[in-house]
Amino acid sequence: MFLQILVGSALILLSVFVAALGFLMLELVLQRAHNWLIREPHRPKLAFVLFGAVIAVLWMITTGVWIWAIAFRSLGLFVHFEEALYFSLVAFTTLGFGDLLLPDAWRLLGGFAATNGLLNIGMMTALLMEVLRHVRRTQLESRHR
Repeated sequence: MFLQILVGSALILLSVFVAALGFLMLELVLQRAHNWLIREPHRPKLAFVLFGAVIAVLWMITTGVWIWAIAFRSLGLFVHFEEALYFSLVAFTTLGFGDLLLPDAWRLLGGFAATNGLLNIGMMTALLMEVLRHVRRTQLESRHR
């Protein structure tokens, strides 16, 4: 049980760390594009930022799913990588179909993967909204100057 807790906690921390790196990269891109973003026309640029932020968020979530899949396969919990990836995605998104299960000795990892998915999806939703809010606020402030 303690090994599962240790492994699950480490995988959550790794996934959150990778997501944080993705956030930093997104912030750097937005900083470099600042002058372009505040020039008119604003709305098409806001749509472009939305598209880019969604791609970044999908990349961060997909990376989290792959981290778990690689761990499941490395631990020998699934014979084929496709099964590990499928289970990881189903657990990460909390769908929980139940058609593939972890061995009893490792079943706590499914809960950790689901917890990680909830955490990451919540963080990414907040990130997406914050990026859009920040860009739009900056655009409106530049218009009033």
